Amino acid sequence: MTQEKWGQLRSKLLKAVGRNNFTTWIEPLEFQELQDGVAIFSVPTNFMGNYVSQNFADLILYELNTSGETVQRLAFQTAANSSTRPVQTTDTQPKAEAPVAAPIAGPSGEALEALQAAPLDARFTFDSFVVGKPNELAHAAARRVSEGGPVTFNPLVLYGGVGLGKTHLMHAIAWELKTRHPELNVLYLSAEQFMYRFVQALRERRMMDFKHLFRSVDVLMVDDVQFIAGKDSTQEEFFHTFNALVDQNKQIIISADRAPGEIKDLEDRVKSRLQCGLVVDLHPTDYELRLGILQNKVQQYSSTYPDLTISDGVLEFLAHRISTNVRVLEGALTRLFAFASLVGREIDMELTQDCLADVLRASERKITVEEIQRKVSEYYNIRMSDIIGPKRLRSYARPRQVAMYLCKQLTSRSLPEIGRRFGGRDHTTVMHGVKRIEELKLTDGQIAEDVEMLRRSLEA
Repeated sequence: MTQEKWGQLRSKLLKAVGRNNFTTWIEPLEFQELQDGVAIFSVPTNFMGNYVSQNFADLILYELNTSGETVQRLAFQTAANSSTRPVQTTDTQPKAEAPVAAPIAGPSGEALEALQAAPLDARFTFDSFVVGKPNELAHAAARRVSEGGPVTFNPLVLYGGVGLGKTHLMHAIAWELKTRHPELNVLYLSAEQFMYRFVQALRERRMMDFKHLFRSVDVLMVDDVQFIAGKDSTQEEFFHTFNALVDQNKQIIISADRAPGEIKDLEDRVKSRLQCGLVVDLHPTDYELRLGILQNKVQQYSSTYPDLTISDGVLEFLAHRISTNVRVLEGALTRLFAFASLVGREIDMELTQDCLADVLRASERKITVEEIQRKVSEYYNIRMSDIIGPKRLRSYARPRQVAMYLCKQLTSRSLPEIGRRFGGRDHTTVMHGVKRIEELKLTDGQIAEDVEMLRRSLEA
């Protein structure tokens, strides 16, 4: 492949990823050579190579192959290091969130130069955030804060497991504030960056610059605050920064992987400060929300892959099978579209299972029938022998049907196998129980809540 050809491909990538992402991530790539199916690029830093490989590798591969080249994978090397670092394009899960910083006006602006390596992700806006029951409160709180105006709760703390949308909401808030109130000084960075700037200021004896920098913002956004746990000096400076901003009625927005009170080695005074505002949990996604996310992604891909079709049932299958992490779910769909475009096939169940064999294998539900029976009996405060036994009292029959329903949803056991585990019942009995719970979920709010609570507990 020639440099001229790479130049032509870059114009296509510009249209696909947008000006902001292109300028930051694609434009700095320098094509070196194509050797044995490996396209080698020079990048300014290892961080950039890692980020491009996680977020744009499939798209670059697709453009390279549709242009007539035969490329199996990409590799990156830094300008100062001639050894290449191969990147497997099948790994589509980001290993770390890209730290981002919005510039601060005034005399402290120069001090932020080191933080401006990564911009806000253009994909992470409120328009692209799919709202469902597990995240509707967090979304509403984020929307409220993004309007600017008087501070109603301070801080706003968003917490939840990996891939549930915390960083998406943080980026969305920053984008909205930037649009609505461009005059505001909004600083968004990771807790690790905060620590890095603090250590750098100590080393260079510039603590006054550090204090001025972080206390002159209008909105401070810190991602993954759990990373300062155990760092006593950093926590102390964070505590004082927090107090100074609150005293000035400046908005603080924090994200973490768990509730502040559950973060080990986080000082009590920091926990107390974080808990004095609005603390919102992003719950694990339910099936409907995962399906909505997939449908939204398919709509986004329609312009990039206009000729691809996706068979009925594929999205439903993925929403059922990949239930723990939205990033894995979205990454699986990205890989699926890229693979289908390369081989020129429709996205059907056969291609899906072939292309995503490793992801599906890793996501296989390992919940057992016995575990479900035990959890249901504890939830309804009845004996496990009553779940399995012959008694037909409603106080036993309904929990038994709930357990059968969950066994059907969360395990790979067949109906006859499930029936045998419930005291040797016939598979038609199990089928009736499953159908009955499906009907009750639509009409009985308590049953719907029970099933959802049990499912979350079992998948936790």
